[in-house]
Amino acid sequence: MFRWVNGKNPMQYGFDFGLWTRQIVGELIEQRFGVVLSLASVGALLARVGLTPQKPLQQAYQRDPQAVARWQRETYPAIARQAKREKADIYFWDESGFRADAVQGKTWGVKGQTPVVSVPGQRQSISAASAVSSKGAFWFVTYTGGLNGSLFIELLRKMMRGRRKPVHLVVDGLPAHKTKAVRDYVDELEGKLTLHFLPGYAPDLNPDELVWSYAKRTGNARRPLQAGEKLVERIHAQLADIARRPALVRSFFRHPSVAYISDL
Repeated sequence: MFRWVNGKNPMQYGFDFGLWTRQIVGELIEQRFGVVLSLASVGALLARVGLTPQKPLQQAYQRDPQAVARWQRETYPAIARQAKREKADIYFWDESGFRADAVQGKTWGVKGQTPVVSVPGQRQSISAASAVSSKGAFWFVTYTGGLNGSLFIELLRKMMRGRRKPVHLVVDGLPAHKTKAVRDYVDELEGKLTLHFLPGYAPDLNPDELVWSYAKRTGNARRPLQAGEKLVERIHAQLADIARRPALVRSFFRHPSVAYISDL
């Protein structure tokens, strides 16, 4: 049974649903062996072979597995070698948004009665960009509004201010990252900044995504704003705390999805 389920999709067996449930496993057992099991028995059997119900990671169907493999095995190692020759730093960049009225996670309540969580009546939102290094360095900035090429350049200027080493910056394929104005700005720096683009639809390759996940699990999402408190101040304080904890920053690079990252 383990081989049937692990790494497989129910649709490969003719079912019209893409997630494993006890009912679908039970139907598969009945098809293969002619034995009808209760849902409890199916659950016990799955647990016995080491399978547990888990929330799956989502991947866009446009994702190109070959491009991802090429990035992990060829492209990134080449970036790391080039950075080593240039005595440059490698950072991974990403943006995220925060809302004061967003509630993340779950809470306990009476069965059949959805719990109510108090949130600020006045909506507040803020965006943030950050760059993270496997050596434990973390840079961040907050901003308002949507990101475009001009704002991206402004944020890059802030990140590059005072830096002595060249920077190889890995970003995703957001259109704002690829405008002509951005390319012109990078060219002006004459090698001090190089942009590299992750494969499309592969956010799991970016360790900075794990930073945002951590921030939203442990910070604003877990404690509603108090009266008079500003979201931007809360987010800035939380990100500043991450920047003061290089061991925490390095821990994001130990996640299996980014195990390919090495400065060689």
